[in-house]
Amino acid sequence: MKKFISKVLVFASLVMSASAVFAQDAAQAVAQSASADRGLVALSAGLCIALAAFGGALAQGKTASTALEGIARNPAASGKILIPMILGLALIESLVIYALIIALGLK
Repeated sequence: MKKFISKVLVFASLVMSASAVFAQDAAQAVAQSASADRGLVALSAGLCIALAAFGGALAQGKTASTALEGIARNPAASGKILIPMILGLALIESLVIYALIIALGLK
């Protein structure tokens, strides 16, 4: 019985020491993958803000163009067109700012 217990203890010590060695390798692998993921996160943050700025610029241009066409056709309605246009421009710009906050949050 003592031989069996000593063999079990030797086996258990080997298993425990092997897990410590594998844990060190895993920690190194996690550190390496974390440094590789930082580049992808930075790339995705840059892409996010670029697409948001591009879409926001197109939307603001279309909004201003349509509002100015409406004012050119009916100058008397400029007061009724100007306020919703400014409100729309502010909402479009807020979406771009949200994208910036998300991009900074990814960093």
